[in-house]
Amino acid sequence: MDVSKAAETYSHELEGFVSQQRAAVDLQHSIGKLLLDHSIELVLFRNHLANVSTSDILRLHAYAAQVVGESISVFDSAKLAELLHGMKLAPAKIDIGKLSAEWRHEGGAFDSKAAFLASKLGGFMGGDDDRPEPREVVLYGFGRIGRLCARELIKEAGKGQQLRLRAVVTRKVDADILASRAALIANDSVHGEFGGSIDVDVEAQCLVVNGQRIHMIAASDPASLDYTSYGIQDALVVDNTGVYRDREALSLHLQSPGVSKVLLTAPGKGIPNVVYGINHGGLDLDQETVYSAASCTTNAISPVLKVIEDHFGVANGHIETVHAYTNDQNLLDNMHKKHRRGRSAAVNMVITETGAGKAVTKVIPELEGKLTANAVRVPTPNGSLAILNLTLNNGTTRDHLLATMKSSALQGALVNQIHFSMNEELVSNDIIGNECCSVFDSPATIVSENGQRVVMYVWYDNEFGCTKQVIRLAKYVAKVRRNVYY
Repeated sequence: MDVSKAAETYSHELEGFVSQQRAAVDLQHSIGKLLLDHSIELVLFRNHLANVSTSDILRLHAYAAQVVGESISVFDSAKLAELLHGMKLAPAKIDIGKLSAEWRHEGGAFDSKAAFLASKLGGFMGGDDDRPEPREVVLYGFGRIGRLCARELIKEAGKGQQLRLRAVVTRKVDADILASRAALIANDSVHGEFGGSIDVDVEAQCLVVNGQRIHMIAASDPASLDYTSYGIQDALVVDNTGVYRDREALSLHLQSPGVSKVLLTAPGKGIPNVVYGINHGGLDLDQETVYSAASCTTNAISPVLKVIEDHFGVANGHIETVHAYTNDQNLLDNMHKKHRRGRSAAVNMVITETGAGKAVTKVIPELEGKLTANAVRVPTPNGSLAILNLTLNNGTTRDHLLATMKSSALQGALVNQIHFSMNEELVSNDIIGNECCSVFDSPATIVSENGQRVVMYVWYDNEFGCTKQVIRLAKYVAKVRRNVYY
């Protein structure tokens, strides 16, 4: 290639990339306006788009093209998003990637992109009149899951927000503790900076985060509070203390004026254990008042097991979880009721039990008696892995199994739960912040020659992925979920 031709090629490619960046900026603008003006959240094949950079938008379009097997144009996405802002839509969560892909296939049948959107989203019309009344939330406890819940609820706030964080309850509140709580929201060693404004009102015992006033309340007994004195009514209490696990203990929250429902962020006894996306539809929301969102591991393995059970049938199997260490372990060797967990989490792999193998049968009863499970805690602060070694009733091929998992990640009831990864270099740090509770590692999948034995690797952010499932379930039991287009 001569010099002039090379220079021309370089300029052409650079100009093309800059044009894509401009389209990403336009899309970014529409994403913000839709969320703030109309409570419409845009995602790209379930990937969060609010507050992401233009580079991330282009990267997600490239990922989407890999997953669906065809080009997804950022120019189409930007124009469709712009048109969405001019439509009178009820609050919704809309996959702009799915719309872009459908436009490529079906656009020729319509006079314009506007006509195409009117056809696809005709059932979403309504505007502000169809906005659900926001539900108030109290976080009881403020550990790892509690703080991530706070971050997410605050991030989602805006016009027509679904859940409003009104209070956080801890054992003690004073000026030093308020400052410490604010610092723990602002900075996280795993999940990074919060990126919002946080002010401490010591006199009122409040944190003011992105303009939202959050009462910090001291209590040692769930039944001892009167939330109505703080202007809180009909609240959903999200208990993330790990102390109260059964119906009797959790029902103490209901004795406090201002509380109507309770959601536990751990496995519970004598209450519905729910993995949102799988068994939430069986809940009687008018009668039941106490719920469990199950464990991080149960949320990680249940979606994949559900797909496998429904399509191939599980004869038996073993689940081994390689789990990040948690706050219940010791930094250095010390006493612990679970002897091995007393050894230093920072320098040891520690074999321990997991209840996920039994817990999953509460979510998928067809798996009763078919699974064993164990766990190894490893020296990493977040990012875990479940290894599913299964014998199938109906044999399959590797290609068929992967196609089934990809389809389940793109459409159906589990699109928010399963992320289909094609990354051959995936490691634990790469999945931190993933909004899906199950990150299916497709390149690592093994299928035996006879098609009866399969080994699947499922990554999960044991903090953030679980938190997103808690919030999804919270919106459901609070009856404030929006329309979705996936």
